Parts: sequence; structure tokens; C-alpha cells
Amino acid sequence: MQAKTLFPASIALAFLLAGCTPAPPPAPPDTRDADAKAIRQLEADWLQAMPAKDVDKISAFYADDASVFMADMPVATGRANIVAMMRPMLADKNFSLSFASDKVVVSKSGDLAYTVGSYTSTYTDPKTKKAVTEKGKYVEVYMKQADGSWKDVADIGNEDGPVVPMKKK
Repeated sequence: MQAKTLFPASIALAFLLAGCTPAPPPAPPDTRDADAKAIRQLEADWLQAMPAKDVDKISAFYADDASVFMADMPVATGRANIVAMMRPMLADKNFSLSFASDKVVVSKSGDLAYTVGSYTSTYTDPKTKKAVTEKGKYVEVYMKQADGSWKDVADIGNEDGPVVPMKKK
């Protein structure tokens, strides 16, 4: 008789315990559109900072452990190395840089993003000492920081072809 009452009681207990299982937490909100907008604004702010050639202001767009991969140069990793690489470029009287993203992609988790675009840079050719223009494409990889801001962690660019001498105006 004991077994006959134990079985229904154990089934009832199983149902009771199954009902006590906590519901899964709600999915975090999808912030990809807002994050993409923030990254577009970050790149617009970065572009506006370029004409002043202020290395500290420009390097602030990078994470402390970021890496910059430029053609014909060693990789610069860490903000101090990025600043050291940038100083001579920004000191060049002919230096200018413009860029525009064609695509901004934010991960579903909302902690990583990348942009793809094209750039135009003018600088003094070290061999000819004349101003040249370089056109190319780039990929920027961004990571969301603890404070919710975005920082560039990998800056990758390469030219489309040989540089072109600037035309005199």
C-alpha cells in the first residue's frame, strides 16, 4: 500500500518542483541601432578633430590597447605607440585625412562593432618632398567600454594604388 501512495505523491512533488524553476531572464534590449548611431557620431567627431592635428585629441578615439595597421609600417599597439606613430604625420604641413563609412555593423551582444569605408589622405612624400594624395579603404573595429562609450581597438587601412602627386591650384 505504501508504494501506491508514494508514486502519486512523487509525481505531484515533481510537478511542484518544475513549477518552481525560475523563468529565464528577459533578453537584453537590442541597442544595435543606437550603438550604430553612436559610432557614426564618434567617427564624425574624429573627422572634425583631424584638421587641428591635435595628437592627444585624435589618439583619444583609440582604446589604451588598440592597434593601428598602416601600409609599409610596423603595427603600432598601445596608445603611446600610436601617438609616436602619429606625431610625424600630424606635423606634416601637407597632412590631411578624410574618411567616410559605407557600413556600420554592431554585434548582437552590443559589445563589438566595425565600420568599413574609404579614405583620402594628403601628405608629403618622403622621397620627392612633394604633396601627394592617397586613396584607400579601411576597417575600424570598436569595443564598447565599461562607461558605455566606444573606442577603436583595431584601425586597418590600405591604399587603392600608388599615390598621386597633388595638382597645383
